[in-house]
Amino acid sequence: MTDNAPGARSQLALEWLGVVTAIAYSLLVASNTGFEFAGFVLLFISSLAIGLWAYRGAHRGILLLQFFYAAAGVIGMWRWYGG
Repeated sequence: MTDNAPGARSQLALEWLGVVTAIAYSLLVASNTGFEFAGFVLLFISSLAIGLWAYRGAHRGILLLQFFYAAAGVIGMWRWYGG
């Protein structure tokens, strides 16, 4: 997809939103400072953004991976609050 293609800007935004939120997630969880729940929320947001990016770009392997990351985010949020 070139920069001039329709939707290229939204694809780029999804890609980078997913990357930035995944980085923030990993730092929050690794820091072990009590912000793990926020980290799992960011993981879920990241998986949605990158999943949509992957779907639109026909990156099927990455899309499948995002389903598992989304599930990990939901499980992490649930387990964090004693589920």
